[in-house]
Amino acid sequence: MDVDLGEDPLALDRQVCFALSVASRSVIAIYRPLLRPFGLTHPQYLVLLALWERTPRTVKDLCDVLRAEPATLSPLLKRLESLGYVSRRRGTADERTLTVDLTGAGHALRAEAEKIPYRVVETLGMEVAELERLHAALGRVIAATGRAERR
Repeated sequence: MDVDLGEDPLALDRQVCFALSVASRSVIAIYRPLLRPFGLTHPQYLVLLALWERTPRTVKDLCDVLRAEPATLSPLLKRLESLGYVSRRRGTADERTLTVDLTGAGHALRAEAEKIPYRVVETLGMEVAELERLHAALGRVIAATGRAERR
């Protein structure tokens, strides 16, 4: 494959990694004040999003869907439990299995959280169609990096 990366392939403003890094930090910063009233961090919010899609879930399943390591997820789940949003329980058939479920407060929080995506889109000032195209492109990047990791 003959790829033309231009005159300076190392120019910072041309690096996909740089653009993704800055965009990621910037978008997550938009979420901070929206999540603060609920005592949540962005990673905890992602866990709740996964649980609002389907609950209960095992920690293994959450790690898979969030592409996180158990050591990363464990403190997030403990904090969500201390906030009263989730409960954790060991499997009766297999004590190694830890299941996470939403509490009543966790289910109720969903109604408030439904406002968050609207506020993010409003803050970004971008058309929904443009954000959907960006999301699709990022999905392709995630898939490509997943294939590269498996090699």
